[in-house]
Amino acid sequence: MRKLLGILSVCVMSLVYIAPASADWGAGLTFMAGTYETDGSETEKTVSGVTSETTNHSEKESFYGASVYVEKEFSNGFVVGLDYVPMSIELGSGSRTDADAGNASDQDGTRTAKAEIDDLITIYTHVPLGPVYLLLGYHDATATTTETLPTSSYGDVTINGYQYGLGMKNDHVKFEVAYSDFDEVSITGTGSGETNQNSVKADADALAFRVSFGF
Repeated sequence: MRKLLGILSVCVMSLVYIAPASADWGAGLTFMAGTYETDGSETEKTVSGVTSETTNHSEKESFYGASVYVEKEFSNGFVVGLDYVPMSIELGSGSRTDADAGNASDQDGTRTAKAEIDDLITIYTHVPLGPVYLLLGYHDATATTTETLPTSSYGDVTINGYQYGLGMKNDHVKFEVAYSDFDEVSITGTGSGETNQNSVKADADALAFRVSFGF
């Protein structure tokens, strides 16, 4: 969050110096559709007599959703805004069954896991480029995990990322193509009272087409 506030401060201070005093506030609703790709891996904890195993998985799916936004547009075309997605975005899910894991009988069982992005907030700016504008944004969200594991569980973690895109707009409608690149996240499991636990790493990105209606 400190990094998020720092970038917001830089954007606001920059526009204070380059933008005229007159500006218009606006708000609206955005509908989006696109594809996301998630690459992840799980490394099992080291157990005596059993070699630690790393399982890799990639997920590529389509998605759709909506968000709300509020923004301030200056007379020279620059915009600073805040966008919020009030719904969860699933990043992927999977399951596997382990049996007869050597002497580590506590590792036997079926594992299921699912990851979602919740409370996705984006601070963005529009930089006018003739008939189009450059979209630059910074994401802040929570990566929520839901899993069923024999001896441990994973918690939630803050995830950040950057957004790049191009857009066009008239008085009340915006059309945008945007690419989002999220930072890699790493989570270590908890449970069973041991310090040696499974861990997961994941990296996600998304390409979306967005249509916004202002009022």
